[in-house]
Amino acid sequence: MNNNNNISFSSFNRKFFEADDDFTLIGLGEIGGKAKGLAFIRKFLKENEKEFKEFIVNIPRLTVITTDFFDEFMQTNNLYDVALSDENDTMIAHKFMKATLPVGLVGDLRSIVENVRLPLAVRSSSMLEDALYEPFAGIYSTKMISNNQPDLQTRFSKLIEAIKLVYASTFFKKAKDYITSIGKSSKDEKMAVIIQEVVGSKFHNKFYPEISGVARSYNYYTFGKSKPEDGVVNLALGLGKTIVDGGISWTYCPAYPKNPPPFTSIKELIDNTQRTFWAINMEKSVLYDPINEVEYMIKSDINEAEYDGTLNLVASTYDAASDRVKPGIGIKGARIINFAPILELNYINLNEIIKKLLEISEKSLETAVEIEFAITLKKDNKLSPRLGFLQVRPMVVSNEIVEVTEEDLKNKDLFCYSNRVLGNGVIDYIDEIVFVKSDNFDIKYSQKIAVEIEQINKGFRERNKKYLLIGYGRWGSTDPWLGIPVEWGQISNAKVIIEAMLPQFNVELSQGSHFFHNINSFEVLYFSLKPDYIEKLDWNWLDNNTVIYEGEYTKHIKLKKPLIIKVDGRKAEGVILK
Repeated sequence: MNNNNNISFSSFNRKFFEADDDFTLIGLGEIGGKAKGLAFIRKFLKENEKEFKEFIVNIPRLTVITTDFFDEFMQTNNLYDVALSDENDTMIAHKFMKATLPVGLVGDLRSIVENVRLPLAVRSSSMLEDALYEPFAGIYSTKMISNNQPDLQTRFSKLIEAIKLVYASTFFKKAKDYITSIGKSSKDEKMAVIIQEVVGSKFHNKFYPEISGVARSYNYYTFGKSKPEDGVVNLALGLGKTIVDGGISWTYCPAYPKNPPPFTSIKELIDNTQRTFWAINMEKSVLYDPINEVEYMIKSDINEAEYDGTLNLVASTYDAASDRVKPGIGIKGARIINFAPILELNYINLNEIIKKLLEISEKSLETAVEIEFAITLKKDNKLSPRLGFLQVRPMVVSNEIVEVTEEDLKNKDLFCYSNRVLGNGVIDYIDEIVFVKSDNFDIKYSQKIAVEIEQINKGFRERNKKYLLIGYGRWGSTDPWLGIPVEWGQISNAKVIIEAMLPQFNVELSQGSHFFHNINSFEVLYFSLKPDYIEKLDWNWLDNNTVIYEGEYTKHIKLKKPLIIKVDGRKAEGVILK
């Protein structure tokens, strides 16, 4: 038995899937933040398993390679020089791939692929990960491997490559920028690695769960009758990468599961439905690319999911004849991924399970939480729902009482108002603004815009100064056609952010993304503006301030006096006063 911070674990059993214990350790070091979170919640799930009627609810079987192997790997291969250098990610990754894993580790790794032929997720669990105010969500690599090649040596090589990629990601630019932004050093970080079964089923040449989800016990963007403490859930077809990368998913409140998001028309609903999904590519031959996180992943159209038979319980259909959206796929028409057969018709009682999991997680961590999960619905052609609990993180929720008054809304110095704001509090010290210029904005330049903003942010970081950032579309999405694809380190000194939607570019919010979680944890105030609100912004006033820098796509200005920014988190309402 290994005692890691007062929690006892079994040592790794080389039978893996057949072992009595489904949470084991390889090594005697630390297990990292992500693994600690799972270990902590594991005992609460077991204590409450009778509450999960209809469902099997558990943490997918895993083993953790502890940090002592990371230390040995780094030291024996003399990797710190390249790891802490300014070399690019590709060069660092290749150096790590050429290095040798500790001899004491490889035997256990080989036994895993000898006994298991199903996909595996190789995930980071660093010492700094998942702290309350420094969550590291999405900062390090996760690699999923198909693990289905006919020969043992190939499967073994792929597992080793995935572990080395996670190790290397400790020192990638994204991680270094993030660690610098929180006042720490990459040389102090240590990485444990989780090897875990992937929750899902094989459908033709793909492996994926029918449902992935992220649920939060506190919702800053309430709609309809919901209150912040009612929480919010994002669901998607396929692997959870769709949600955590900021893609399009279905959002609902657990207190009102039948109420859709506030779309203004059926057309807007259809425009904002999930069109693609992520799966593990189970083809025997895949293009060799060991330093690519998605080497064994494939992005497919939802038409393929219909062919796989996985839309039945997750989709509805637009019936043009009646101009209505009907649960299920029994008629011809546009498919909408809204999980209506489950949430409206209650085909399985998923929402009650999610509410119970949030309640258990909140009670065990004694704070608001965010959880990630994946669900399979059938086994051997029978309905047999299983929910794999993948992660739990604490959320930051401010209790400061802030009120946005009628006087604020009538103030002649009002620059911005929104009733879709993340955060809570008052800020009165920001006197610099960085904004994406509206006159020549085009979404096709989003990646170039991200580079410009990164350079401006670097200057703020060196001066230890905060600023207001204004741009178009969904900040932080990995899809450059949904918004500006910045990573957290590229805008780390932005204390207030405005996300402005355009009439032709109106994307729903994604609360389940890793980027969104980092914004919440660093207590950034985040304003989302619908197209009609953007027109009310005083762009002339912005242009009449001192210009510090003007790039091709962005402008950085200095104000004569600081802004006053007020956000009422209870009502998701906020103002910015000049």
